[in-house]
Amino acid sequence: MAKVLLVGAGPGAADLLTLRAARAIGEADVLLADALVTDEVLALAKPSARVLRVGKRGGMKSTAQDFIHRVMARYARRGLTVARVKGGDPFLFGRGGEEAEYLEALGIDVEVVPGLTSGIAVPAAVGIPVTHRAYTHGVTLVTGTAGDGRDEPNWAALAKCGTTLVIYMGLGRLLNIVARLIAAGMPPDTPAAAIASGTLPGQRHVKGTLADLPNRVIAEGLSSPAIIVVGEVAALARVQDLGIDEAAARVLAA
Repeated sequence: MAKVLLVGAGPGAADLLTLRAARAIGEADVLLADALVTDEVLALAKPSARVLRVGKRGGMKSTAQDFIHRVMARYARRGLTVARVKGGDPFLFGRGGEEAEYLEALGIDVEVVPGLTSGIAVPAAVGIPVTHRAYTHGVTLVTGTAGDGRDEPNWAALAKCGTTLVIYMGLGRLLNIVARLIAAGMPPDTPAAAIASGTLPGQRHVKGTLADLPNRVIAEGLSSPAIIVVGEVAALARVQDLGIDEAAARVLAA
């Protein structure tokens, strides 16, 4: 029976894969991997597997989604085990829902292998608990880039929701996002942080206030992929930018 596995590869580091994801990657005959899936993760594939890089990155030439759909269906119909491997979780800003609908409409079975999403794992990697109950009653996960001609998020409503905001794919539009949140009434001194390459060896982050976060990001040269956190819990991020841990930072400040 034709089958495709939609596999979440987690936030980046290979040892944050689930056991089920590692097994699925190792059993697949064909793997279609997103740009954020690392070589260490793909090294788990069997030697005979065919690995196709079909990543999408903002502002760069990307593989068309229709092409990805067709390739998955073609290999599955040949009786091969196909793994569509995505960073984070396949159903959270990963277009896994679209792919499942397409494949199931063709009579192709789909198995979803959930992954640890970057919106939870990456803040945790720098010490931010996105739902610390002393500071917030919830967390809202939102994309900073709507794409495909869709309206962008309702920043005015989000500014008033009272939850931690975790923003995916928003670094390139950070100035606009900050301006809209402040214009909608969010205090400019609301704690905020940006984390780049979370859970990977090159992980870096900055923290400050909503108003000064864009300048901090520019000053430290942070680049995508990155997660943005806005809310009181962002103040809990560790002081470890550029490899300086909290203890060393206190010595330097003394």
